[in-house]
Amino acid sequence: MTLYPQLIMDALATVTYAGTKKNLVESGMVADTPSIDGMHVRVVLEFPRDTDPFLRSTVKAAEAAIHYHVSKDVEVQIVTEFKSKPRPEVEKLLPGVKNIVAVSSGKGGVGKSTVAVNLAIALSRLGYSVGLLDCDIFGPSIPKMLHTEDARPYAVNVDGRDLIEPIEQYGVKMLSIGFFVAPETATLWRGGMASNALKQLIADADWGELDYLILDTPPGTSDIHLTLLQTLAITGAVIVSTPQQVALADARKGIDMYRNDKVNVPILGLVENMAWFTPAELPENRYYIFGREGCKQLAEAMQIPLLAQIPLVKSICDNGDAGTPAALNAETMTGQAFINLAQAVVTVVNRRNREQPKTKIVKTK
Repeated sequence: MTLYPQLIMDALATVTYAGTKKNLVESGMVADTPSIDGMHVRVVLEFPRDTDPFLRSTVKAAEAAIHYHVSKDVEVQIVTEFKSKPRPEVEKLLPGVKNIVAVSSGKGGVGKSTVAVNLAIALSRLGYSVGLLDCDIFGPSIPKMLHTEDARPYAVNVDGRDLIEPIEQYGVKMLSIGFFVAPETATLWRGGMASNALKQLIADADWGELDYLILDTPPGTSDIHLTLLQTLAITGAVIVSTPQQVALADARKGIDMYRNDKVNVPILGLVENMAWFTPAELPENRYYIFGREGCKQLAEAMQIPLLAQIPLVKSICDNGDAGTPAALNAETMTGQAFINLAQAVVTVVNRRNREQPKTKIVKTK
C-alpha cells in the first residue's frame, strides 16, 4: 500500500476537536504536512496550550482515525506543539508576588470573604500593590462584593504565553471563577475539575508584580485547600471566626490544617468578626450577640496574635451587597477597623519574613 499526505489529512479531517467543535484540519491544528516513511507516519498537532483538557483524547482520536481510514498497519507518531509556551514549574509560579496571604475560616457564614475583600482594599489604600484571588469555586462572591459582576477578563500575550488579565477594581487586581460562569447557574464540578480551574486562575493569569496576593479560600478543609498548598508557597494564614463557640471549634481545625507537619504554613493571626453589635443610633453601645472575646481567648490559648475585632455593623453588609466595601472609606468606624487590620497584617508578615524561612510547597506523592 502506498501512503501519501492527503490520505492522512482526509483521516484527520474526520476528527473533531472539542475546543472549537471543528475538525483538526479546519481548526488549523495540523502544523505541517504529514511526513511519510514507508508505513511510518509522523503528524504534528498544534494545541493552544500544554494544559489543554482535550489534548490526550484528541491525540488518541487522531491515531484511531488514521488506523481506521488508512490502514491498521500504519505506525503513527503524533507530535504535540503549543501556540502558548508551557506553564512554568510550580516552584517558579508568580515570581513577582512577594507575599501570599490565605484568609481562611473553619466554617461558612463568619464573614471571611468580607474580611478578605476589605483587607485587600485596605492594603491598597496603604500604598501596596495587591491582588485578590477568589478561591471559592462553588460559591464565588468577589464579583458581587466588588461590583464587577459584568466584567469579563480577556487574554493577553506575555512572553509567548496567553494569560488571563485580572480585573482591576479599587486599585486591586482580582480573579474569580464567577467571571466565567453564569451567576445564576450552580457549578456542578467534581473536585478535580474545580482544582484545575483554580490552578488556571493562579498559573495562567498575568498577576505581575504584587506586594500581597490575598487568597479568599472556601470554608473548611477541602481539595481546594490542598491544591493551594501544592501550588503556592503561602506566606501565612489569617483565620476568621466569630466569637461563637461553634465557630471557634471549627477555627481550631483551620489552624491545625496549616500547622500540620506536612504543611507548616505560619498562622499570622486571628480576626474576630461580628465581635459585637453596635446600632447606628447608639454608636457607643456594644451588644455581644455571639459571645464576648471568644477569638481573643482562643488566640491567647494557641499563642497567636489577635489581629482585629470587627464589629457587626449593618453598613458592612450593605456596602458588600452594593459593591462598595467598607475599607473604601477610612473616615468611618468600620473603614478604620479594616485599615487597622491591614496595618497589623503588614506588621506580622514582616516579622514572619524576618524570623521564619520561606514556606515550602506541599509535595504530592
